[in-house]
Amino acid sequence: MENINIHKTAVIHRDAKISPGVSVGPYSVIEGSVTIGDNVRIGSHCVVTGQTTIGRNCKIYTGAVIGSAPQDKKFSYDDNVFLNIGENNVIREYVTINPGTLDGGGKTVIGSNNLIMAYSHVAHDCIIGNNCVMANAATLGGHVIIEDNAVIGGLSAVHQFTRLGRLSIVGGCSKVVQDVLPFSMCDGHPAAAININTVGLKRAQVSPERILNIKKAFRILFRLGLSRAHALEKIVNEIETCPEIEHLIFFAKTSKRGLCSAPNGSSAEPVDEA
Repeated sequence: MENINIHKTAVIHRDAKISPGVSVGPYSVIEGSVTIGDNVRIGSHCVVTGQTTIGRNCKIYTGAVIGSAPQDKKFSYDDNVFLNIGENNVIREYVTINPGTLDGGGKTVIGSNNLIMAYSHVAHDCIIGNNCVMANAATLGGHVIIEDNAVIGGLSAVHQFTRLGRLSIVGGCSKVVQDVLPFSMCDGHPAAAININTVGLKRAQVSPERILNIKKAFRILFRLGLSRAHALEKIVNEIETCPEIEHLIFFAKTSKRGLCSAPNGSSAEPVDEA
């Protein structure tokens, strides 16, 4: 096999699809339904199993378990489910990532250019965009959706079916039980919206005028005591539209779990913990 470096103690199933430039470290196991793209580096004592596809140039560190059965009582090993991982991801030590379930659409999807730090967990049916960071021991419940450029602090837990919006930040040790608005900074137990992610917006080259509009929108949502519907109507009527405001409105309108509120109250409707 062309330019493939497999340690003599690694176990590679004959049906696994291994692309050029792949390296596999000592005592790692690659099972038969796995596809690994060009130049992927897999460290020692890793397991890659299930119907898992890993895109090119990913780096997987010691002890990671990728594609093992979901921690879902309804799961059957006869289920036809998948895990798709994009390109240029860094998956650090002892990370666990599960595939989808039949009830959740059948696949877990991770985009490209993400950093998933040591001991983090991505549960079944999660969808992670591009350029996201999960710091050490961050944990996602099932069916979580994370949009592009989001950051989750270490030791944080995200409740199943929750969404994290684009360019949002969750502080370390947070308990996230409701949707995190795009462009927001949330922290706490439970997590609450404390500010907008001004630094992230500037790095994304969002103009000062648009950042000011986002601040105005957050003030309407979280400081005026309005219902979510009335707050969004006020934003539409009073704030100049731009792609960020349009996305913010769409995200808030489609929230099923409610929104992480400001500490002093907001328009976010409470939800049950079930």
